[in-house]
Amino acid sequence: MEEKIYKTMKNAGATNIIVGIASIIAGVATGVMLIIAGAKLLARKSEILF
Repeated sequence: MEEKIYKTMKNAGATNIIVGIASIIAGVATGVMLIIAGAKLLARKSEILF
């Protein structure tokens, strides 16, 4: 019985690590895309007419 509990805990821990790494990668990618989009907007600031 205890062995089954330890296997379940091991799988849950591994899943948490994988989800955490995926979240970090997604966050970094989103941040980079936002920085690039902001830089493009600032570069074309003089072309925008209101």
